[in-house]
Amino acid sequence: MAYGIPADLVDDHLAMGESQAIMCVKRFAVGIVQVFGEEYLRSPNAEDATRLLAMNKARGFPSMLGSIDCMHWSWKNCPKAWHGQFHGQKKGSTIILEAVADQETWIWHAFFGMPGSLNDINVVNRSPLMNKIANGELPPVQFVANGRTYNYGYYLADGIYPKWQTFVKPLKKSEGKKNLDFHNAQAAARKDVERAFGILQAQFAIVRGPARFWDQKMLWYI
Repeated sequence: MAYGIPADLVDDHLAMGESQAIMCVKRFAVGIVQVFGEEYLRSPNAEDATRLLAMNKARGFPSMLGSIDCMHWSWKNCPKAWHGQFHGQKKGSTIILEAVADQETWIWHAFFGMPGSLNDINVVNRSPLMNKIANGELPPVQFVANGRTYNYGYYLADGIYPKWQTFVKPLKKSEGKKNLDFHNAQAAARKDVERAFGILQAQFAIVRGPARFWDQKMLWYI
């Protein structure tokens, strides 16, 4: 996973069968998620929310819970019948990962599996994060902006995201010092999730390279 080699590359060296080597990689990925997923891949609790709010308030974004964006993972072994559906912006088939990350690159929300033909708006419309916000399942956050009280936190997003109150996007025309300062601060803080994607791909070459498994559920575990 760290070097991005085929799962069965070590079968001769370790005197293992090809299927046995691949099964070990799959069991390892599933085991890691089962052991550490509940602790790390979860929505913020009250303590986490307090830390996130304090961290982002110091950066000039009170009540901001993180930055949201999507990345495409190339899928080499996508079934031919699905090529049209999963054909992404780049050449070949891709699967989309939507994530929310904080300044410390903690990815506390990850929604994986949408076909690469979709854009960020299509993905967010199906995202479980939006359902949690609508159902009030995230820690309560209250702040006042322009004389209006809001009862939930917000996320920094790029310009393609819809004009919802839960997203703070960059200004289209950053004219004037005040607007320019906000635009630059938003762009700098929004790079948290892009930096998290970069670290993820740097540490695990299996995510940087094309996915070689057929089972989409297995790709979710990886």
